[in-house]
Amino acid sequence: MKILLLCNKPPYPASEGGPMAMNSIITGLLEAGHQVKILAINSEKFNVKESDIPEDYKKKTGIELIDVDLSVKPMNAFLNLFTRKSYHVERFISEDFKARLTEVLDKEQFDVVQLEMLYMAAYVNDIRAHSKAMIVLRAHNVEHKIWERIAKETRSPLKRWYINHLAKTLKEYELNALETVDGIAAITRKDAAFFRKYSSKPVIDIPFGVYPEEFTPKYEIEGKPKFYHIGSMNWMPNEEGIRWFIDEVLPKTVEKVPDFVYHLAGRNMPEWLTTMKNPHIDVIGEVPDAKEFVANHDVAIVPLLSGSGIRIKIIESMAMGKTVITTRVGAEGILYDEEVNIIIAENKAKMVEAIRSINENPEIAVKIGHEARKLVEATYDNRKIIARLLMFYEQIRPGSKISFL
Repeated sequence: MKILLLCNKPPYPASEGGPMAMNSIITGLLEAGHQVKILAINSEKFNVKESDIPEDYKKKTGIELIDVDLSVKPMNAFLNLFTRKSYHVERFISEDFKARLTEVLDKEQFDVVQLEMLYMAAYVNDIRAHSKAMIVLRAHNVEHKIWERIAKETRSPLKRWYINHLAKTLKEYELNALETVDGIAAITRKDAAFFRKYSSKPVIDIPFGVYPEEFTPKYEIEGKPKFYHIGSMNWMPNEEGIRWFIDEVLPKTVEKVPDFVYHLAGRNMPEWLTTMKNPHIDVIGEVPDAKEFVANHDVAIVPLLSGSGIRIKIIESMAMGKTVITTRVGAEGILYDEEVNIIIAENKAKMVEAIRSINENPEIAVKIGHEARKLVEATYDNRKIIARLLMFYEQIRPGSKISFL
């Protein structure tokens, strides 16, 4: 098959959630012997120089980066209040991107055009006008649900009202967009169930996949467990969760575990964190090797209160044989067995207790880490995931008699 991927940000380097999810699909399709072409939006927030992309990657994918200004413009945001259009989506509409997309479609024939995230659905009409390819929406999240949750947790009445407006217009767009594509590949079973409820189109869940052999598990814990979090902090749910942990969970944790230290790694650490003077918070920032960082720590704490989709860093920590303590929101999309391969702590009291228990009994983390690795091997091997995606392509092909979902 020949597949064109439209990406809302560069999939290379795969250094954070979205690009990692895209790249797992790209590498999996290439490994399975299919042709891949990438057109990606290159913005000021997620900016990549083509010269920094390895030649082998460029040759295999034909990747092209189109510069698009995604910055929030106050006047445009204000005027949007008087329309029913989604400001989230409007920012991704670019004449330059549209022009290059139509040039590519007029020149080459594709079997599938895959939209990486909802925002690329803005180009469905252009695809239909220049191609007979099947269009698949790769839904990394149920996007409007993220903003509904953020609004719910926002204290400022004015800010909450505005975020609710963004969520409402995004929801209307998202539900309408579902009917414009030929198939929907959600990243979790829960998201897939949502899409089936609101769309007549075929839906499958295709989670984030890894190659287990690329992750060397380290189960043993030397001395007291080292607790950590790794994730990009320019994703609002991550920052929101860390702030909640520091404000609500940390004080009670220190009462139970006086020498507790929370090691924070990831890109785009906000100033309020980098300037914080707290002996129990170690702000490391971006690390050169995420796997090495995880290997040198023991227990991941992922205190997410909002968000949708699957937490890629959780899957990777589990692949490294680490215990993960997270909320039910954080574990959404993962086929976990509570207290067997992950620890669910949906409130601060349970999170404090989980930290205390593991701190005093590190063998608990070792046991759970082993089971976490088994789960990844059985369920999140990228080869198995790509095989299901390819079968889905065949299912939605016009005239196909396949109906296994």
